[in-house]
Amino acid sequence: MVKPSQRKLMAKEVMLSKGLSVRRVCRLFCISETTYRYTSKLNDDNERIAQLLLGITNEHRTWGFQLCYLYIRNVLKLQFNHKRVYRIYCELCLNLRIKPKRRVKRERPEKLASAQFQNHIWSMDFMHDNLIDGRKYRTMNIIDDYNREALETEIDFSLPAARVIRTLDRLIEHRGKPFAIRCDNGPEYISGSLKQWAKINEIELWYIQPGNPQQNGYVERFNRTMRYELLNQCLFENIEQVKQQSTQWIWMYNNVRPHMANRGIPPVFKK
Repeated sequence: MVKPSQRKLMAKEVMLSKGLSVRRVCRLFCISETTYRYTSKLNDDNERIAQLLLGITNEHRTWGFQLCYLYIRNVLKLQFNHKRVYRIYCELCLNLRIKPKRRVKRERPEKLASAQFQNHIWSMDFMHDNLIDGRKYRTMNIIDDYNREALETEIDFSLPAARVIRTLDRLIEHRGKPFAIRCDNGPEYISGSLKQWAKINEIELWYIQPGNPQQNGYVERFNRTMRYELLNQCLFENIEQVKQQSTQWIWMYNNVRPHMANRGIPPVFKK
């Protein structure tokens, strides 16, 4: 079924090309003369919303409607109705394809403990990727579970336990000491040197159950976002380029990108 707004456009084209009267084209296309002559008072705002959506999606190609709308409302402080923004979003064909979720049966893991304040619980995990020439590099991501803020992303070809300790010391020096750090059972995390460091600094190490990465769900979700929005969008020639792009993206993630777990505001906005 053709919408009245579309029939209105068709009627105007026919009237201009055939030289028919307004009354006749309105009867042909089953619209009232009032509808034909009506001019929307919201066209300027609609044009502004369209330009905002195009600008946001051009800069952040992986953002869907929710992130775009939350950015407009909570970061740009523009109070547009979400239905109106979504209608324009759909008319511009900006919708992302949603991949169906596959259900996998797993053993029920232990409940994921949530942080109650900043520096209560940190989570850390490793990621892997390749440069253009095929060389593999690693990233160690550390986040604050309370507001999902990305605290540190250490990137290099090798990140042994000593490098993990050095990174944590540097982070604690300007951030403060956490009550606990959640991690998986990787060799760098279960090493005696890291356990000794944690004991000296009176920090608890919470190891997840083997085979249950969802118990480290906060940093795993961050890893997915970083891979989808940064690593999969760029081809890196050297490790310095990875570090530079990651630093810029981390700032955007903490200060600009709305986060669903924070009720639609960026991590640094949550106190």
